Amino acid sequence: MARFILRRGSLALLTLFGVSVLTFAMFFAVPTSPAELQCGRDCRPAQVANIEKQLGLDRPIYVQYGEYMKGIVAGRTIGSGDTAIDCPAPCLGWSFRSSEAVTSIVGRALPVTVSIVVGGAVLWALLGVTLGFISALRRGTWIDRSAIGFSLAGASLQIYFVGLLLQVFFVYTLKWLPTPSYTSPFDNVGDWFVGMILPWTTLAFLNSAIYARLTRAQMLETLSEDFVRTARAKGLPSRQVYLRHALRAGITPIVTIFGLDLGVSLGGAVITENVFGMPGLGFVAADAARQLNLPVVMATVLLAAFFIILTNVIVDWLYAYIDPRVRLG
Repeated sequence: MARFILRRGSLALLTLFGVSVLTFAMFFAVPTSPAELQCGRDCRPAQVANIEKQLGLDRPIYVQYGEYMKGIVAGRTIGSGDTAIDCPAPCLGWSFRSSEAVTSIVGRALPVTVSIVVGGAVLWALLGVTLGFISALRRGTWIDRSAIGFSLAGASLQIYFVGLLLQVFFVYTLKWLPTPSYTSPFDNVGDWFVGMILPWTTLAFLNSAIYARLTRAQMLETLSEDFVRTARAKGLPSRQVYLRHALRAGITPIVTIFGLDLGVSLGGAVITENVFGMPGLGFVAADAARQLNLPVVMATVLLAAFFIILTNVIVDWLYAYIDPRVRLG
């Protein structure tokens, strides 16, 4: 088990290194340099060259990459002379548009995205797996047909439609909830929870549909396996057969899908954040792309890659725990 974990962790680090190299290279592939973005369109070549020298952009790309990675771990000084900027670790660069550290921008956006995604993920996983599990056990009944109808509805609708519809109904018509907004749970847990209800509900309704259908299909396949029939023949209680044997064997593909969805969403739930007006990572990334704020774009891409790789590693470890056969692969 330890060897399996070490192998997966090493592969994840190598993948993250490759993503960081490609992202940094793309940063310099843009026709407009960061110095030109800071100086403006009417900036003269001599002024651009002076800014590049001050910020260290005139050095070889591999030197700049080394400085960038060093800044994430130990911090760094951006620029030189009177314009030098001290950027403590983890330093993700300096925004030339807003004249502030990228770490500060990401630090404000990350808690918003984490609050939306983690709460929604817990709800959509619990709701989807529960519906699929019950639907498989009650195959052919009205419960099964209702669950299938729910799945089709959730899979057919879009976040911007459901999110706006819920806001119109619960916020403006019934006035049961305030307008969705983010409040730090460290400041006020109640306001944080109430502000997240509609984003969580929207994500849970839409994403749980896929998990319900997948769980139902996996459970129906697993219930026909020989080891389930053997467990029943031994006289084990139905609850133990279904939960301990059938569900554990059938849930492995669901864990993989959940890890991928969670990682992608943590990288930036762009549509959800825009629908509810919450400035999370997706909101910040889209705004930075429109403004050609390259340091922020690069930081959000690296964070998105980090979350996807991290969740995949965790899924691999969970997969090995759930199904020991994976460790031999």
